[in-house]
Amino acid sequence: MSISDTYSATATAPDYSDYTGSPTGDYSEYSTICGFEYAYFQHVPSKSANMAFAVLFGISALVFLGQGIVGKRWLGFTVAMVSGCVLEVIGYAGRVMAATGLYHENPFLIQIVCLTIAPGFLAAGVYLCLSRIVITFGAENSRISARAYPRIFIPCDFLSLVLQAAGGGIASVKTHMNEDPKLGNNIMIAGLSVQVATLLIFILLAIDFAIRTIRRINHLGAQNALDPRHAKLRESWMFKGFLVALSLITLCIFTRCVYRVAELSEGWTGHLMAEQNYIIGLEGAVIVVAVYLLNFFHPGFCFREALDMRANKSQKESGGRTWYGGRKKYVVVVQESSVQVSQEKI
Repeated sequence: MSISDTYSATATAPDYSDYTGSPTGDYSEYSTICGFEYAYFQHVPSKSANMAFAVLFGISALVFLGQGIVGKRWLGFTVAMVSGCVLEVIGYAGRVMAATGLYHENPFLIQIVCLTIAPGFLAAGVYLCLSRIVITFGAENSRISARAYPRIFIPCDFLSLVLQAAGGGIASVKTHMNEDPKLGNNIMIAGLSVQVATLLIFILLAIDFAIRTIRRINHLGAQNALDPRHAKLRESWMFKGFLVALSLITLCIFTRCVYRVAELSEGWTGHLMAEQNYIIGLEGAVIVVAVYLLNFFHPGFCFREALDMRANKSQKESGGRTWYGGRKKYVVVVQESSVQVSQEKI
């Protein structure tokens, strides 16, 4: 009787917790000596690919942190993006560890939980941006108020994160106790489904806002349909690039979430989870594209261009100097005889 026949005949999985992989770097022996039947992974994670993802997300997290410190604005956005990137780093670190330990439980649980919930934080950052876009074009073009967008979508996103985290926790406990993790897996699927539905509604509302804005421009003209206070911002190349980038980012996150629902629906031994190319392309690459687009077209700097324009305009009109900071804009007009300070919400 072969070794593999012996393993398949046993009632419980053999203990491979001390198996750390091939000292020669040839992992083909996994399938011949130990087999994938009792492994937590149905493929050997690529150490180089997962290390690359961990490094890329780590760099992005540092950039978001630096942008938040320098810009001194968009605190909620910065927290969401840094949290998402850090979870991605931890998740891919788990996959790196798994490259030399397919039979170790912790690396599998680390990557399945962290990589599942991380994009939820990134989606929260996207939701915060649409309200500012609505204000820039004019709240009259939207079916709902600008403030309603984060108030609706952030709680839904939080609910999806809670379900995903709870499902991951239950699945982890069940796996550790050698029990069926199906309950936890189903809860994770429910959380991801909420996330997909939330993103879909968000996309539909964004499309509806764009259509209504175009129709009002055609009917009333741009001067009457759009908020004149933000005309300069709408003309800036950074803002136009930001709109394109945000559209691509939303589609990237949506694509990844749909893939993840399909993946978990097949179970932890399904085809999508067993095929590493899907994970690299639809889990890692699309989210890397999303975070780096937001690094380059950071909303704090895209919207700050409008503040610079307004500050320069005040400077020209007053013949003095301007300064602004914080969440409110303070214009300090320095003249020979007096100093005047005006305050305006941004």
